[in-house]
Amino acid sequence: MDDVAKEAKAFFIIGSNTTEQHPVFGTMLRRAVKFRGAKLVVADPRKIDITEFATLHLRQRPGTDIPLINGLMYIILEKGWEDKSFIEERTENFDEFKATVMQYPPEKASEITGIPVEKLYEAAEILAKNSPMAVIWAMGITQHIVGVRNVMDLANLQMLLGNMGKAGGGVNPLRGQNNVQGACDMGGLPNVFTAYQPVTNPEVIEKFAKAWGLDHGPQTVDDKTLSIVNGLSSKIGLTVTEMMPGILEGKTHSLYILGEDPVMSDPDTNHIRHSLEAIDFLVLQEIFPSETSVYADVLLPGVTFAEKTGTFTNTERRVQMVRQAIPTQGDARDDWWITSEIAKRILNTRMKDEGGRMNEAAQYAGWDYKDSSDIMSEINALTPSYGGITHARLETGERLQWPCPTLDHPGTPILHTKQFTRGKGKFMPIDHVPPAELPDDDYPMLLSTGRVLYHWHGGQMTRRAKGLMQVYGEALIEVNPNDAERLGLNPSTCLASGQAPRNVVRVTSRRGFIEAQAWITDRVPPGMVYANFHFPNASANELTHASLDPVAKIPEYKITAVKVELV
Repeated sequence: MDDVAKEAKAFFIIGSNTTEQHPVFGTMLRRAVKFRGAKLVVADPRKIDITEFATLHLRQRPGTDIPLINGLMYIILEKGWEDKSFIEERTENFDEFKATVMQYPPEKASEITGIPVEKLYEAAEILAKNSPMAVIWAMGITQHIVGVRNVMDLANLQMLLGNMGKAGGGVNPLRGQNNVQGACDMGGLPNVFTAYQPVTNPEVIEKFAKAWGLDHGPQTVDDKTLSIVNGLSSKIGLTVTEMMPGILEGKTHSLYILGEDPVMSDPDTNHIRHSLEAIDFLVLQEIFPSETSVYADVLLPGVTFAEKTGTFTNTERRVQMVRQAIPTQGDARDDWWITSEIAKRILNTRMKDEGGRMNEAAQYAGWDYKDSSDIMSEINALTPSYGGITHARLETGERLQWPCPTLDHPGTPILHTKQFTRGKGKFMPIDHVPPAELPDDDYPMLLSTGRVLYHWHGGQMTRRAKGLMQVYGEALIEVNPNDAERLGLNPSTCLASGQAPRNVVRVTSRRGFIEAQAWITDRVPPGMVYANFHFPNASANELTHASLDPVAKIPEYKITAVKVELV
């Protein structure tokens, strides 16, 4: 983040409400614009706060990010602004990529996106002539059925301009939670072990099996359902958005949920409720009673951030120490301790079922951690990119970003300085694919969703903070003034005529409806409303649908067809 804020001559923010969702970094960017004169181009259908600092604001139609990016790259190629030496020396597949981009001349891009041609030229010139330029995005880019394609196209743009592997450049995703990066690094994905080592790779399986005391020879259990090599499954698992439908399909019978509230955060809340009502067994490990907790068979009290010692890995791959600030409260226990104890009991039960017992040391091998530094030592041994990142180094104040393979390695602030992980960067031809659900006669408006500055995700912590609730104490739905007038949403006119103001709207999709106060604002364009999912009585996810990106399996939260009525 430091090198982006200090070195970039231009920023291209797309699909990121940076100052509200990443306010510390957002402040760094604002300061770069104000005090260094860095250029800022923001692409967002909404007039988010950071547009006040923008050199140019592009208000594309929702779901048209690829035509926008391709249109900009067409202009860059047309004007000869591409980095020819970078393309020649460090990339491949350029001709196939270019053939696709040339199908998006500015006039076509303008027609699809709604952005005037002259603004496309202005944006392309700012991005191309101010190097290094940093691309910054968040879930406004990924939460689409083309989320992976959107990200690939942004990588195309940065390779085209030679902005990879240099201070102030790069493709810079802002992760949506404080340890999303760390969770992914530690194998919190269905197809990899730690450090993105594939679960299908026999050598990787052998390494982990040996480390975990499971190397007792190959075995196979029912090839149709599970392949086991050296005691470890080599089958790719399911994402959350595949597990939930699996309940009603008879494929998912139990869930162990740790620190997640699917009733609030998953799409199509009614479907989630039906699924959780039908699940055979649900264990929830949480810090507060959440909307999901009413469906749990067992509740396990985990600890808050203030009661933990360990590490988080942030959006710039920097591993940060978290130190316990207050004593553990009540019956709460460290999450790693709870998981370890469950594992020990499963092992004990399994041995009893098999008619024998192992000695305790062997039985609990790999689960008998003394503290989080023990776990970090195991991470060091099995995770090449974290090999040199220890609690001891972090406690001395070292700033370590992976890959950091050895104890004497300084860490890697900037990736791809000499070559990409795969060698040469591969340009990908990316075509526009329309959203899964668009407005029609029955549902003529479009809903987009997200968070607001004062609340966080399902609101389990922020809705318990009195000060935050005083500032933003209920769900609000952003409605454009033109739509408000058409709907009869005009409190001042009502008051002038002696009528009670009517400012509550009902927003209905094919899956349900919510009712909430309207915030009449030009932050949203005509034909679009914006809602958050922080409040159980009016969560936007009552309306959203579970159409998924075919690769990442992320839902298309950002585009839902709705109708809006005055209550």
